[in-house]
Amino acid sequence: MSERITFTKERLDAIKAPSAGRTVVHDTKTHGLSLRVTPAGAKTFSLFRRVKGGDPFRVTLGRYGGGGITIDQARRMAASINSKAAEGVSVADARRAHRDERTFAELFSEYLERHAKPQKRSWKEDRQRFEQYLAAPLGKKKLSAINRAIVGNLHSTITNAGHSTVANRVVALVSSVYGRAIEWGLVESNPVKGIRRNKERSRDRFLQSDELPRFLQALAAEPNDVVRDYVMLSLLTGARRDNVLSMRWKEVSLPRAEWRIPLTKDGTPQTIPLMAEAVIILERRKQAAAVNGIFVFPGAGKTGHLVEPKGGWRRILSRAGIEDLRIHDLRRSLGSWQAKTGASLAIIGKSLNHKNTQTTAIYARLDLDPVRDAMERATNAMLAAGAKRPAGQIVDLKRRRAKS
Repeated sequence: MSERITFTKERLDAIKAPSAGRTVVHDTKTHGLSLRVTPAGAKTFSLFRRVKGGDPFRVTLGRYGGGGITIDQARRMAASINSKAAEGVSVADARRAHRDERTFAELFSEYLERHAKPQKRSWKEDRQRFEQYLAAPLGKKKLSAINRAIVGNLHSTITNAGHSTVANRVVALVSSVYGRAIEWGLVESNPVKGIRRNKERSRDRFLQSDELPRFLQALAAEPNDVVRDYVMLSLLTGARRDNVLSMRWKEVSLPRAEWRIPLTKDGTPQTIPLMAEAVIILERRKQAAAVNGIFVFPGAGKTGHLVEPKGGWRRILSRAGIEDLRIHDLRRSLGSWQAKTGASLAIIGKSLNHKNTQTTAIYARLDLDPVRDAMERATNAMLAAGAKRPAGQIVDLKRRRAKS
């Protein structure tokens, strides 16, 4: 069967699979554009041209439906090849130009190597978002086949799954990738332009006074000592998740009770005072560590350290009966309890290594003593609330160091 029709979604969707052979329909609007339908129901756009003085040729453009290319995209791709042929580009070159066009996965790989890794501390987050959200729906698509409707649908899908902020970050990554592609002369437009982002609300979740006893009891009951110590150090130091995960012994000075992070997400180093409870945990882990151990929290993966303790975190929250708490909220918990115990915003910013242009000069003049005092008051208050005992019963690191 072969006929000429005006391609519309309704008409193409209505075409049934033939019992044998192929059904071919031709578009009345774009010269040479056709849709082939197999007995299995696969529908594929192609461009067929007869060249004066040469052999006819067919270029497969892509699948229709099921996440494939749309009618408008097929028409644009066909028009581009027709235009090249009209300009004198050989059939072979026109076919090769389409075949050699990058897929989104190929462009992302180039983006990662040429831009993200050299310039972004968060390039691993870009790679993770690509693998989790972009590889399947966009990875195999040609760049010219990705339009605003496809990206907008992806944004809606992630949003409807309950991840509105993540949806914004994924779309921002697509925009950044296409931005570099425009800069490198690979494409002329960005399909993200015009997509409305979700409204975002700053997260203010932290451990409350009534939650601390349950949380600490559940944490103490965690059978995996790596997960247990990792979570506790995250709470006591207020350090970012990735920094705690990749914490190295060479960065830790137990005699000085300090942890020196060479490079943080902000692109700056940070020295974190270690509270008495943190020192006790690290001393215990140091005694049990391998002779040539590199990481405080070793792991079996290729990184060599703990990567993502999601299972352990879920167990702890389940035992504690706490919902809507993330590991990053432990960092916010320390800052919030510092504020509760009278620390200034400058002290809090210094202890958490916040990058704030308005207070950077103030942070730079602070030494670690007031930061240590503020952190000791906050951690003592948290642990006292968790243990339901007076704060004075918590170990005082200064007295402990003086005795030793």
